[in-house]
Amino acid sequence: MMLDYDFMQSAFAASGLVALVAGVVGYFLVLRRQAFAGHALSHVGFAGATGAALLGWNPMAGLLLVTLLASTWMGSMADRLERSDVATAAVLSLALGFGMLFLHFYTSYATEATALLFGNVLAVDVSTLWLLAGIGAICLALMALIARPLLFASLQPELAEAKGVPMRGISVLFLGVVALCTAECIQIVGVLLVFTLMVGPAATVQQLSTSLRRGVLLSALLAVLEAWGGLTLAYYTDWPTSFWITALSSSAYLLASLLARLQSRRAAAPAEHLHNHSH
Repeated sequence: MMLDYDFMQSAFAASGLVALVAGVVGYFLVLRRQAFAGHALSHVGFAGATGAALLGWNPMAGLLLVTLLASTWMGSMADRLERSDVATAAVLSLALGFGMLFLHFYTSYATEATALLFGNVLAVDVSTLWLLAGIGAICLALMALIARPLLFASLQPELAEAKGVPMRGISVLFLGVVALCTAECIQIVGVLLVFTLMVGPAATVQQLSTSLRRGVLLSALLAVLEAWGGLTLAYYTDWPTSFWITALSSSAYLLASLLARLQSRRAAAPAEHLHNHSH
């Protein structure tokens, strides 16, 4: 049995914790149409981790520090960034370039760099597991704290601002949570596949349900199922875990898209039938 192995138990615990948080945070990220921000933060985090390794620091510390600094800047510049995806793309490309430059000067870090780029959940040890649990608890606590004003600011920004909701403060705090969640996801699926856990499940659920409470719960549940399903398939096929998690996430999204189209066609059919009868 695969759960007889300690490393598999740690992998299931770590991926479940991270996926749960990613599903919750990702739901609001997609709702606010800021998925690109999560992608940008992952690239910036890669530069932070590799830069920290070059200086002899803990890569995770560098990852967290740089993503939090970047999220603060992005949150304070939210209005401008929303109107300039090109500028954001340039920043994340530059960050990835710096990450590769740092690796050039620190070639002994190549194995760890591969883990950062594509994830390595099977290498999670007990200390990292506790760290992920602590970060996850902070993320969920902050989300519980800002959920109401964040939803208000996301759906009715003009009215929220008129009612005195601190828009910039909420944006900075939320992107700070996204930064922490991104750092967690990188441990599981890597910099290049952060979309898999943070965006995939949320985007899938939002095609099928408009209920906020149900949507958040389903997004978290789907993320956990995809993470655990990917681990199980990786164990029995010896293919990379990140590949399987990505494959499951993409398949779920495509299936949800198909179901959403079928539902819209069925809803449109009676209206079209009545229109034809009226003539």
